[in-house]
Amino acid sequence: MPSHDDVHLFEMLILEGAQAGLSWLTILRKRENYRRAYEGFHPKRVARFGTRKVAALLSDPGIVRNRAKVAASIGNARATLEIQSEFGSLEKFLWSFVGGRPIQNRWRDIRRAPTHTPESDAMSKALLARSFKFVGTTICYSFMQAVGMVNDHELHCWRHDPVRRLARAKSGAA
Repeated sequence: MPSHDDVHLFEMLILEGAQAGLSWLTILRKRENYRRAYEGFHPKRVARFGTRKVAALLSDPGIVRNRAKVAASIGNARATLEIQSEFGSLEKFLWSFVGGRPIQNRWRDIRRAPTHTPESDAMSKALLARSFKFVGTTICYSFMQAVGMVNDHELHCWRHDPVRRLARAKSGAA
């Protein structure tokens, strides 16, 4: 379902980056541990993490203890604060890559869905230019799916039509 909450969007960016090279199920099983360790994913809090907190994160068996990913999450929090200052919200910045509305796909088989699109390419390029890490185009496309920027539910999925209708209602279409 489409998400427009900055804290949730930041959480999903961090979790998608943590997932790089791992299975999504691994990250989902650790999600509550991440929420605890990352203090609810409030970007202002994460941006203030210092060496003591980094050491605690790297010794926390409840999350992925990868130094580069932990450092990236803190840097990404700082970059998020800059985006919020410039654009008013992370939501406004990220949703601009899809024109403010979810892209509606009509897959009969999810295996036909792409791993990246021109929109995820543009998002990745823009985030990388703003010093974000672990935001390659495939990660960005997965993020877009997770936060409802792209409706990649299969046509027969019980979620496809409600998400499609929600997007149409927000756009004012009949």
